Amino acid sequence: MVALDPASFERIVFFTGAGMSAESGVPTYRGHGGVWKQYNWEEYACQDAFDRDPEKVMEFHEVRRKSVLACPPHEGHRVIARLEMNHPGITVVTQNIDGMHQRAGSRNILELHGSLWRLRCPIHGVFEDTGETYERFRCEHCDSRLRPDIVWFGDSLDPEVIRLSVEAIARCNLFISIGTSGVVWPAAGYPEIARKNGALCIEINPEPNPMSHLYDEAVRLPAGEALPVLFSNR
Repeated sequence: MVALDPASFERIVFFTGAGMSAESGVPTYRGHGGVWKQYNWEEYACQDAFDRDPEKVMEFHEVRRKSVLACPPHEGHRVIARLEMNHPGITVVTQNIDGMHQRAGSRNILELHGSLWRLRCPIHGVFEDTGETYERFRCEHCDSRLRPDIVWFGDSLDPEVIRLSVEAIARCNLFISIGTSGVVWPAAGYPEIARKNGALCIEINPEPNPMSHLYDEAVRLPAGEALPVLFSNR
């Protein structure tokens, strides 16, 4: 692994998945020990479940918020945040909903699957709600029930977030995928989009996956170990 000079790249995209947060102790949703091994998503993570029993669904997501707040961002998160402070061309595209990048200090973030720290009114849109427990459960403007601004099972991804993500990736010179297999669409197409622009593509993941062949370099280390070395020339 050769250290990179971020100043050599006009635009950099960090594409992060569950493995990035798992390093901090955040439980993944799928896989061994994942949340959906313990809970049935049909009871907690779809619109039908919310319509049937909104209190049960909101209580579950409050538990998730508390568990995330108990986990600190790791050095990989902090490296990205520090780079962003000195480099105007950095974008984080993440599959994670836990807000770990924000807690580390990153600001230019596109969240493909939404956020645990926002609530959504069907009429008045999205509200920030960042406490351990929810500040309110109904919209102060229309009294509609607020639901987490998360892409649940059966939901569609926000087309504007997808557009902005594709635009950032299509223009980047350096694309770094971290802690994600990237096999689910649209994420599965992201490395190819970057490659078409001639971007250097690097994968950081302790384990190989079916998309690994699309990268110019694979770093088989956790992000907390790899990113400080990769950007030691910053």
